[in-house]
Amino acid sequence: MAAPQLSLKARALRFLSQREHSRLELGRKLARYAEEHDDVEALLDLLEKNRWLSQERFSEALIHRRSARFGNGRIVAELQSHGVRGEELDRLKAGLAEDETARCVEVWRRKFASVAEDAQQRNKQMRFLLQRGFSQRAIQTALKGAPDFEE
Repeated sequence: MAAPQLSLKARALRFLSQREHSRLELGRKLARYAEEHDDVEALLDLLEKNRWLSQERFSEALIHRRSARFGNGRIVAELQSHGVRGEELDRLKAGLAEDETARCVEVWRRKFASVAEDAQQRNKQMRFLLQRGFSQRAIQTALKGAPDFEE
């Protein structure tokens, strides 16, 4: 016997129970299941009104998941791809900038643990950190080994 088909609202609540979603991401997921008479935007408005869907909670959760591994550039790009814009994005950028150097040093220590002995190793370490989205300033501090770095 086939399982009963879920309503659009039930699907939305199931998605939100698994993890936080941005409005844009949840809208895309629900659009696949929407029928002619379903209004996805109205459902998203209802979810936001009831505080089941929150762009702020989504942003905080994404930053929490990604900050231990990635730099500001990569995290901000991911936030923008999920529809976070304007003042909220500026506020989140400011919060991320406070500890980027410390996060970069920690990622560098986990991966390499020692200062590069030659230019080839240094370039390899720099490329790794650049691909993770860290700024040049944070990378320069990390590549020095940051023995006296405290934050």
